[in-house]
Amino acid sequence: MNMNELMDYTQEKMEKTMGALDREYKSIRAGRANVSVLDRVMVDYYGVPTPVQQMAAVSVPEARVLMIQPWDATTLKSIEKAILTSEIGINPTNDGRVIRLNFPPLTEERRKEITKDVRKKAEDAKVALRNVRRDALDKLKAMKKDGDITEDAEKDGEKKIQNLVDKYCKQVDELATDKEKEIMAI
Repeated sequence: MNMNELMDYTQEKMEKTMGALDREYKSIRAGRANVSVLDRVMVDYYGVPTPVQQMAAVSVPEARVLMIQPWDATTLKSIEKAILTSEIGINPTNDGRVIRLNFPPLTEERRKEITKDVRKKAEDAKVALRNVRRDALDKLKAMKKDGDITEDAEKDGEKKIQNLVDKYCKQVDELATDKEKEIMAI
């Protein structure tokens, strides 16, 4: 592995960490109907765990209502059961044709709990970024030891890796701040 490959690999790992954080934030219920809340809900469809979005049309007819209209009416009960057993904390309403999820407005206390969770996820992402940095620096040292790069190139690589970590940590902070504002908005 040469220096450019190491930098590309490190940046790719950091991008994946950011993507994971973004997916986590999208699945957080912030008082508004959001289709991504159902991302982790799997329905037992003839013995195969299947995402709700592959079995039904999911729409947001109102700001606090999510509507799920299955393509196969016989799956209505299994979709309802999967939502009840999931950890999204919303009871579905089944009218025989569609399932509605009514998102209640969040209390101030619940908003603060969710904000704490957002900060924790941000800190976990920063730890993951630092772990990627540590691995990259270890590889740099190994390259130096093997004689693949010079000491100056090692120092330059360390500086570039640190700049990447700083850049992504700043993005994590921005994402967390935006999500906190969204949650605290009434």
